[in-house]
Amino acid sequence: MSTLIDLLSSKLQNSSFNTTTVIAITVFFSLLCACIIIGHLLEEHRWANESITALLLGLISGGVVLLFSKGQSSQILEFSEELFFIYLLPPIIFNAGFQVKKKQFFKNFSTILLFGVLGTIISFCLISLGAFLLFKRLGVTELDLQDYLAVGAILSATDSVCTLQVLSQDDTPLLYSIVFGEGVVNDATSIVLFNAIQSLDFSEVSATTALSLIGTFLYLFFTSTLLGLTVGLLSAFIIKTLYIGRHSTDREIAIMMLMAYLSYMITELIDLSGILTVFFCGIVMSHYTWHNITESSRITTKHAFATMSFIAETFIFLYVGMDALDIDKWKDSNASAGTSFAVSATLLALVLIGRAAFVFPLAGIANWTKRREGAKLPFRKQFIIWWAGLMRGAVTIALSYNQFSDSDDDSSTSSENSLMITSTIIVVLFSTVVFGSITKPLIEALLGRNVPFVSDATDIPSLESLRYLFIEDGGEGNNNDEENKENSEPRRNGWCLGMLIRHPTWTVHHLWRKFDDKFMRPVFGGRGFVPYQPGSPTEAPIQSNIFDEHHVQ
Repeated sequence: MSTLIDLLSSKLQNSSFNTTTVIAITVFFSLLCACIIIGHLLEEHRWANESITALLLGLISGGVVLLFSKGQSSQILEFSEELFFIYLLPPIIFNAGFQVKKKQFFKNFSTILLFGVLGTIISFCLISLGAFLLFKRLGVTELDLQDYLAVGAILSATDSVCTLQVLSQDDTPLLYSIVFGEGVVNDATSIVLFNAIQSLDFSEVSATTALSLIGTFLYLFFTSTLLGLTVGLLSAFIIKTLYIGRHSTDREIAIMMLMAYLSYMITELIDLSGILTVFFCGIVMSHYTWHNITESSRITTKHAFATMSFIAETFIFLYVGMDALDIDKWKDSNASAGTSFAVSATLLALVLIGRAAFVFPLAGIANWTKRREGAKLPFRKQFIIWWAGLMRGAVTIALSYNQFSDSDDDSSTSSENSLMITSTIIVVLFSTVVFGSITKPLIEALLGRNVPFVSDATDIPSLESLRYLFIEDGGEGNNNDEENKENSEPRRNGWCLGMLIRHPTWTVHHLWRKFDDKFMRPVFGGRGFVPYQPGSPTEAPIQSNIFDEHHVQ
């Protein structure tokens, strides 16, 4: 291997390219190809998935580099949170919003928000409190209050990528929808919490500190979401008004990609949450913008976004696996094997307890609010939701680097910072490899194999059936005499309130569809707005409607 490196160096020494960078990119591209091939061969394997494959392949590659460098270094590319947050994370989150099954997502939106926001906050509080109470007993004494709060935010971020590779959207639609939605909202909530912690001054802690943290969190959460919705609607309006596809399909695809990425970068520039912005931008683009472009552009964007997301996910796991054997971090920690194991085990135990503390109680609350048995979560599914969220991934490592790398020049603090990074890496490796490999067999054991499971979304009536409910409740159609005509508006208001209390999800969905059809789609386009223009996507309405229905469902 050293001969090969020397040969490449001699070939490139007169080139304008950096030799180390070229070698690193060549190695990583080769490993990406190997991951794709191995992942294809292990597609039906019940113990493995592509995330675990990439992570293990990264560990093996790092071990080989460490061996040939005689224990000096295992790094080919250094893990950088800047590289992760600017280049790798945006395509993953955007594709998650763009490809999400919106009906499934929003039918379970209350449960997703309950787990993703309130659950993450509960987990954050318990992990932070546990770290504050236990770390000093383990000999970790140099961390301050901000560090403990950061630990809670860092370890509250789940790894939904690995989990979704073992959950089937067709066999377990309810579980897939909840775990997927919770994973994205959880990541966003964790990052927003982390950013809120970074923005506060903890030198003078008072009773208003907690209120300031909550206020900062709410501001970041809702402002970031609003910005994502705005950019998504702006892209839909521009493409619908200008109809760029009549001249070039490449331009309309390019403007979708650039505006999505621009929304993320603008959000990060003004210190908001880019992950929330780009996720909701993806949802809006799939609902409006995607239906305003040509048919060929629809197919291209659908697969292009998914491909970029897949490559970024695989690259991240390779990156994490190889960087886990960085010998410098382990040397800098100056911790014994016993201390390192104790801190890692404590963090892992806090993750287990923190997730259990909100999954089961909040699932009970969600079940209490649902009337239909098919919409409720039995204990087995609650257990799977708890287990599926135990895995930690690249977001956790990136936030850990952000908080604990080179934060102080003091040697003792630096050693404990290195200890926190290495302990976080151990938690990520253990949870991904061990919990990730057991997840698929666990689902088969608890729910059985090849058994169709019905989501609560399938229990929801059609819009026509919903209209019958309105008529039965006196909302429409019972105005045959003068008295009913005079009282129609009050009865309609009473119906709205009654239906909202008894069937909140159905009612909100129906009212949104009416508002969307009447006000939004005429301005921003979408499937319900069908203008005819030569060469437009609506030129072949049958084929496009079939494709649209598959995408929206």
